[in-house]
Amino acid sequence: MASLNDIRSTFLDYFARNGHAVVDSSPLVPRNDPTLMFTNSGMVQFKNVFTGVEHRDYRRATTSQKCVRAGGKHNDLDNVGYTARHHTFFEMLGNFSFGDYFKSEAIPFAWELLTKEFGIPADRMLVTIYHDDDEAAAIWKKTAGLPDERIIRIATDDNFWRMGPTGPCGPCTEIFFDHGDQIPGGPPGSPDEDGDRFIEIWNLVFMQNEQFADGSMKPLDMQSIDTGMGLERIGALLQGKHDNYDTDLMRTLIEASADATSTDPDGDARIHHRVIADHLRSTSFLIADGVMPSNEGRGYVLRRIIRRAVRHAHQAGAEDALMPRLVPALVRQMGQAYPELVRAEALVTETLRGEEERFRSTLKRGLRLLDDELGKLPDGTDLPGEAAFKLYDTHGFPLDLTQDALREQGRGVDIEGFNAAMAEQKALARAAWAGSGETADAAIWFDLAEEHGGTDFLGYDTETAEGQIAALVRDGAAIEGAEAGETVNVVLNQTPFYAEAGGQVGDTGTIRTETGRVRVTDTRKSANVFIHIGTVEEGRIEPGQAAELVVDHDRRTAIRANHSATHLLNEALREALGEHVSQRGSLNAPDRLRFDFSHGEALSAEQIAAIEAEVNAMIRQNGEVSTRIMSPDDARDLGAQALFGEKYGDEVRVVSMGVSDASGKGTDGRTYSIELCGGTHVGRLGEIGAFVALGDSAISAGVRRVEALTGQAALDHLRAQDRRVSELANLFKVSPDEVGDRVKSLMDERKALQSEVAELRREKAMGAGAEPQDINGMKSVLQVVEGVSGKDLGAMIDGVKGKLGSGVVVLIADTGAKPAVAAGVTKDLTDKLSAVDLVKAAVEALGGRGGGGRPEMAQGGGADIGRADAALEAVRGVISAV
Repeated sequence: MASLNDIRSTFLDYFARNGHAVVDSSPLVPRNDPTLMFTNSGMVQFKNVFTGVEHRDYRRATTSQKCVRAGGKHNDLDNVGYTARHHTFFEMLGNFSFGDYFKSEAIPFAWELLTKEFGIPADRMLVTIYHDDDEAAAIWKKTAGLPDERIIRIATDDNFWRMGPTGPCGPCTEIFFDHGDQIPGGPPGSPDEDGDRFIEIWNLVFMQNEQFADGSMKPLDMQSIDTGMGLERIGALLQGKHDNYDTDLMRTLIEASADATSTDPDGDARIHHRVIADHLRSTSFLIADGVMPSNEGRGYVLRRIIRRAVRHAHQAGAEDALMPRLVPALVRQMGQAYPELVRAEALVTETLRGEEERFRSTLKRGLRLLDDELGKLPDGTDLPGEAAFKLYDTHGFPLDLTQDALREQGRGVDIEGFNAAMAEQKALARAAWAGSGETADAAIWFDLAEEHGGTDFLGYDTETAEGQIAALVRDGAAIEGAEAGETVNVVLNQTPFYAEAGGQVGDTGTIRTETGRVRVTDTRKSANVFIHIGTVEEGRIEPGQAAELVVDHDRRTAIRANHSATHLLNEALREALGEHVSQRGSLNAPDRLRFDFSHGEALSAEQIAAIEAEVNAMIRQNGEVSTRIMSPDDARDLGAQALFGEKYGDEVRVVSMGVSDASGKGTDGRTYSIELCGGTHVGRLGEIGAFVALGDSAISAGVRRVEALTGQAALDHLRAQDRRVSELANLFKVSPDEVGDRVKSLMDERKALQSEVAELRREKAMGAGAEPQDINGMKSVLQVVEGVSGKDLGAMIDGVKGKLGSGVVVLIADTGAKPAVAAGVTKDLTDKLSAVDLVKAAVEALGGRGGGGRPEMAQGGGADIGRADAALEAVRGVISAV
């Protein structure tokens, strides 16, 4: 029996032999179709190739595309586990032609593969075609020899495919397998076509027309082929099964679930094991492709699937987390075909464990409360909507889980009542928002969040994507369009642009639609709506348009490096200064980083050098930067530091980087930095490049600030420093290593010369007038001096006092502005005369006020140098009076 892995390989190998490029599956999060929540068919990654927007180096391709249908308009979640062919995750085998071959080759390819490679009996197959596609009918007759009764013409859209209301479209042909008259059901197009006898196994789309808004069509210049065959369906057929869950791959996962819960895979817990097996695949692949559980967008769908699986695991008797224990079985089955699953095994396991463990207590409480509510009702009665809403709103028990649990009892939920209770709760939230102190025009963001939902952020994984314009806003009101030259706020359903938060600045870039282009100059967030602030550079943009979104790569790269370096700097400061260090603010911009932290004194040059060296040592490790989602309590138990300015909900992103070298001789295996952070970061620390600390400064009492550079900015700074040193070395005619010594020598020489010049200036200022007078029996020098400043007077007075031995000195400096006064009295005379009194007399005569000092030395300042003689006379009077 061929396994599903064998069937996948056979399909891809067949088309490879027929000139097709084997293309890897694209991620489950589509980057090129904003209308899709998840990749749900094989053609999604080729959409732009079919429309001619993108060109590749091949014209034929084949893939096995992983797909999810669990949200939006493609949602099979409620049927999974209860039917034979519904899945949240499935693989779509396909072959594609981009203007290369068309119907005359596509149909023979399909028939040869099915009948010769897979060995399916030709007489058990029939096909459908679009009712007027005579060309396809003729090819089927020629290729397969099918009679008219096994070529069924269908006049509905079941056999006409459209990419959308406008754009590429065309008829298709579907291939069905007849499981025999022992199974109820009729052929396609018959009244009982919904039975299980005739099962579609392959759909070939002939993309031959372009449809326009007025309903008209014309042939495409590039006629193409898009086919899709579900691996699970064809696998069931080839393995002689009538139920996809009985195929080898699914059966292995079902039995792994049964073994882990010690139950019969085909017993009372049969439905539970089928759901768990399916949900294990979808959740694991979504996590591997970067989707993390959250309360909105794709993350919310992932959380719903996980929680649905947890409920079924609980019903199957699992006492502890079951899903993470099943991941190895999945990796063994599918890891070879999808190596991303192998690479992400640890992340998948940890994420599933954290989600399951957190939800188990909510689940047990919710089921108990649900039983209490049902106990109040007559048997078979639907649950009132108000009760279902209380379970959801107060106790965190999702509506879909309530419906799923009631389904097994043949009950439902009063949805109208639930919606009414939800509407009332939203009205209260709206009123609370209006009274929360937000600016008047901020209410528009709450309204948009209510109408369109929050913006789904894609920027952790990509810098380019497609989005859909949900709204345009100007001056607090929605507008119908924006023209070239106008500023506008653009709201998108999804975006790679990071909105300013946690010290990281918002992204810039471009938003391009078919009719216009916007230059985004900043990105902000309010009420979980991302606000892209920009100017329309050309054309016109309108709500509802699909848009190509491109973040400025170089700028984002620099910001990521600075943000990751900030985390390293935080830990380096704690290591160097102590555990008291905690963040008090930060800035992660493209050109620099800034980090504010609690610390009481300036950092020494040695400390800054040591911190810089430690950060660079971590960068050289080039370790991977890992991100995990967990509860705040679990994160704190792990030792994560909460960064200043972040707001934390039920889940947090925990960013880990580096390996500690606590001993100084080797790593001790401890993660160096563990932080709670919602920002974007480098993939590996080596991407930071280099780190240069520019020094620290005080910004408030007990708070210091370090500013630093990374990457190219750091290298530019170091080169500039090196250039300046080289210039100095050339000037001094020494080597760069000797510049420091040479500068010190010059500074010493300069200091000596300054001292000598000051002394000469003072001597010149004193001149011949330094001869003492005898006033009241005391040798006195009273003089106006020029060419000196007030700060020179003290040294001059000390010099004169030394020569006098005993006496009084009063000098008035003519500084060209306000005159300065200084007085000195030798110690032997201070018992009868104070320098303070002398200065005050002179200052008052000069039109000034104040002056003071000690009895042996005092200083002051006047207002008018023209009154200098009067000031000296006033001083004589004080001396004469003692």
